[in-house]
Amino acid sequence: MQDGPDDFAEDFSAPRPGPNVAKTPEEAAAAEAQVVQNMKDVRYIVREYPVGVVVGMYLRGLEDDANEIFVPDYQRDLIWPEKNQSRFIESLLIGLPVPFIFVADANVVDEPDKVGRLEIVDGVQRIRTLARFLTGELVLHGLERLPLLNDFTFHDMPPSRQRRFKRVTLRLIELTESVGEDVRRDMFDRINTGSVGLEAVEVRRGMRPGPFVDLISVLAKDEELRRLAPVSEALAKRFEYEELITRFFAFVDRYETYGRGPEGKVVKDFLMTYVKDTNEELAAEGGDRKRAEMDEAWKRMLAFIGRHFPGGFKKAGPGRKVPRVRFEALAVGVALALREEPDLIPNDLSWLDSAEFKKRTTTDASNNRSNLVGRLEFVRDRLLGR
Repeated sequence: MQDGPDDFAEDFSAPRPGPNVAKTPEEAAAAEAQVVQNMKDVRYIVREYPVGVVVGMYLRGLEDDANEIFVPDYQRDLIWPEKNQSRFIESLLIGLPVPFIFVADANVVDEPDKVGRLEIVDGVQRIRTLARFLTGELVLHGLERLPLLNDFTFHDMPPSRQRRFKRVTLRLIELTESVGEDVRRDMFDRINTGSVGLEAVEVRRGMRPGPFVDLISVLAKDEELRRLAPVSEALAKRFEYEELITRFFAFVDRYETYGRGPEGKVVKDFLMTYVKDTNEELAAEGGDRKRAEMDEAWKRMLAFIGRHFPGGFKKAGPGRKVPRVRFEALAVGVALALREEPDLIPNDLSWLDSAEFKKRTTTDASNNRSNLVGRLEFVRDRLLGR
């Protein structure tokens, strides 16, 4: 005899043993009220649009930042490899289900040009892939189910298939204008935190916008930084320069407390706390003065590296890129030395090629507190002749 739906009711509803099982009616009522309130905060509409309409809403006005569907500044550039982009197009061509795209009505009162437009909360990669395909930029390859379409662009397909593809519908979850920015950013975090493809710096940009993040974005565009600290194009698109700058300021200010706070030795948590605190500090009274001091400290350090370190932050040799650990050691060590001697001129830089410096900047446990503090103070002390 098959079990009926009521056969398990008592099992699931019975209290379970364990600590703090019993809650007062008042506690239960307060918790329920909190659930209801948060449900009210997240209001949405499910919409379906053809691919052609979505791409048109994204492309029209793109150059002037006036497109109806837009990418917010905390989102990432197109980073899907072309094989992944091709597989996404293949999925749509053969009718496989694809994830929802999350957008939000950008009802931001202090940015009237964005009111009524749709901010992409999750789905940037898919929309940009579709735009590349419909404009003929994406050449399909690596297709397994439709191998005869490899090396095709959208314009190589028969007109009938082009029309049908543009009519394929996408499902969008649209957060309504009543949903505040804090909820949108919380959703961005919940969707992306822990995902393999999203770097910690990208999550911070999404969760902690503010004047410090704005300062980082400005400094990251400095061509002198890019000359002295070359990174791969792929890393640059993933905000590697923003990551390096964030680490510079956080460790210059707080390296002595790293590993001793509630974040422990988890660098991403340490940086998240620092970004939050510094955003608030720069937004408060006197923040302009603090920002100017930070900007000056950064530029003074960069100028020092440019004058005295022939290879910049990288090791000697063509094609070399800058590891984070080496950048941290040199940038922060220089800044700490300049705090003590603003007119410092180094007498000996032979330690840059020493076995000790190499060991300090290539150790496996690079985020161990003693290793981090040790490499920063090693550079500081060598520059000061200690």
